[in-house]
Amino acid sequence: MASFRYTVIDPSGKLRRGKMEGADEAEVIARLRRQGNTPVRAEPASGSRLATLLSTRLAARRGLPAQAVADLLLELATMLGAGQDLDQALRYLQTAASTPRAARVATGLRDAVRDGSPLSVAMAQQPESFRRLHIGLVRAGEAGGTLGPTVAQLADLLQRQRSLAASINSALIYPCLLLASAAGSVALLLTQVLPQFVPLFEQSGKALPASTQLLIDLSDAASRHGPWLLVLALAGLVAMPALLRRPGPRLLIDRALLRLPVIGGLVQEVLAARFSRVLGTLLGNGVPLIAALGVVREVLGNAAAAAAVDSAATAARGGGSLTQPLQEAGIFPPRTIHLLRLGEETAQLAPMALRAAAIHEERTQLATQRLLALLVPGITILMGLVVAGIVVAMLTAMLGMNDLAEG
Repeated sequence: MASFRYTVIDPSGKLRRGKMEGADEAEVIARLRRQGNTPVRAEPASGSRLATLLSTRLAARRGLPAQAVADLLLELATMLGAGQDLDQALRYLQTAASTPRAARVATGLRDAVRDGSPLSVAMAQQPESFRRLHIGLVRAGEAGGTLGPTVAQLADLLQRQRSLAASINSALIYPCLLLASAAGSVALLLTQVLPQFVPLFEQSGKALPASTQLLIDLSDAASRHGPWLLVLALAGLVAMPALLRRPGPRLLIDRALLRLPVIGGLVQEVLAARFSRVLGTLLGNGVPLIAALGVVREVLGNAAAAAAVDSAATAARGGGSLTQPLQEAGIFPPRTIHLLRLGEETAQLAPMALRAAAIHEERTQLATQRLLALLVPGITILMGLVVAGIVVAMLTAMLGMNDLAEG
């Protein structure tokens, strides 16, 4: 008996991995099918954990970025909507691919489909490019016989998410550059300009004002320990992704982010828009509520919000209300809870979730504009005050030297 690693889509629609003993791959696949799973792959479990990790990382680098996946799905939806069958549409994607990586992904999809696999299984065989959201929606479209419209909705969903993220990132570029320039200006004053005046202050033999002495101490510390502080900061940036992959620290950081003034409100709006849009799209395409919540928690990008969704899924699985655990978590805005509760009571959860998504997407844009309106003048004023404080402290000491000379 040999050991095999397998990847399957279980009856609830989740992508699951594991190990199983069997005589060969065919036996393992047959046993997985008898358990009600849809096998994606089965391969000998050879090699070390390090080799497996390295192969996973390399596979992730071979995957398509989010925008490329959205473009591919949009073109696929266009071809299917024009009346082409799936094989013809995938062949077009092969020839029209803008990059070799996109061509490889399209080729992998077409090869799997030509071998008899549904498109959802073909996508599950490339987890480095396609996520559970993509696979779950496509699977629902296949089950309902509406693959073309479902792929079009999926492409639209991805474009909306990308557009929302791009608008936020674009709005924050200028404040970040302004903050970096302010920090650089202060560092230049402390490490290059102020040290030029220190010998003059020392020669005067007069006690320096407290503000000037504080600046000199800061300048000395920056000159001596600045390189080490820079190295520590860079090391912290490098270690941050690994830290965020640990459940405990990630949960603490995400909760703290939600409590920040101004920024916390923006994060809540983004989470509400993402949660509502994905949930409404999945439910509208026939995905069961529990399976839809399982997909939603993975695309939120916030551990605290994901924990709230887990509580909601547990309550819904037991026949309780979806909105009560979400309200108790205090993460989503009251408007989201109200609209979802109304959807539950009227059996219109999908339409109400999509309506909530539209509202929160608009509010996210407005919140981003307000944040930008506060940050830019705030950083400018802060930079002016800091520079003015440095100049005043230096002038105070120099005027004191002049008084001593005149006396």
